[in-house]
Amino acid sequence: MPELPDLTVYLEALAPRVVGEPLERARLASPFLLRTVAPPLAACEDRRVTGLGRVGKRLVLALEGELFLVLHLMVAGRLRWLARNARGPGRIVAAAFDFPRGTLVVTEAAKRKRAALHVVAGGAALAALDPGGVEPLEVADAVLRAALARENRTLKRALTDPRLVAGIGNAYSDEILWAARLSPFARTGQLDDADWAGLIEAIRTTLRTWVERLRAEAGGRFPGKVTAFREGMAVHGRFGAPCPRCGAPVQRLVYAENEANYCAPCQTGGRLLADRALSRLLHGDWPATLEELEERKTAARGGGAEAERG
Repeated sequence: MPELPDLTVYLEALAPRVVGEPLERARLASPFLLRTVAPPLAACEDRRVTGLGRVGKRLVLALEGELFLVLHLMVAGRLRWLARNARGPGRIVAAAFDFPRGTLVVTEAAKRKRAALHVVAGGAALAALDPGGVEPLEVADAVLRAALARENRTLKRALTDPRLVAGIGNAYSDEILWAARLSPFARTGQLDDADWAGLIEAIRTTLRTWVERLRAEAGGRFPGKVTAFREGMAVHGRFGAPCPRCGAPVQRLVYAENEANYCAPCQTGGRLLADRALSRLLHGDWPATLEELEERKTAARGGGAEAERG
């Protein structure tokens, strides 16, 4: 799912292409994308784009007459910018918006269609789509800490809860917690002042660093490769790879539709976090440390070799 750094670079790329320009035509290719009926999508045509913004993980195009196109890309939604009359990427196109300088295309390469487009009129209707999370790069340290500490949640859930903080999802929460040397399943109520200071610094540094990296990668072009798994990430999507700080293998914990990637020596004092499914399979015989895990792997390899000799 595109998160704050990705969405920031999308908006920066869109600004010189669409702000001040009329939306000449809005074309809906997927009936699953549009989630509102009034105002109709056609009401947006022939109106100039007056500004761009972000509400949590939603992109906002403001149009003349206080109309707003609000797009949530969810997991598989992406944006492309094409020359006018250029051929689009086929079946994955969900919508296309024609401007004088080109066409903004929304794609969704997934069987389950989760991306959402809302057309709303007026500031109050736009505000109603805001989950309420604070902007992590804009508010004071004390405000960000208070938002995250509002409920006694695990750090992974607190960081990714849009009601608490805006724009952070599965990928960058992993990177933030690695930078802060905190377990994804430590609870907000357990943190001391030093932990909070480290976490807030990690949030700001991680997000700003990735905005700069993605901006440099785009190089003034429209971002063409927006993905949750990026070269240069410390732990996210790097299960089994060496931690760039200590060299230990990155661990992964899968739960519901999400996952947490972490370094045991750096973040949990060397303790392995038990995967619920595997824990049930092993009947509680889950290795507590990396050393135990390696011992079991070695034993398993030895047992397999003996079976082959037999």
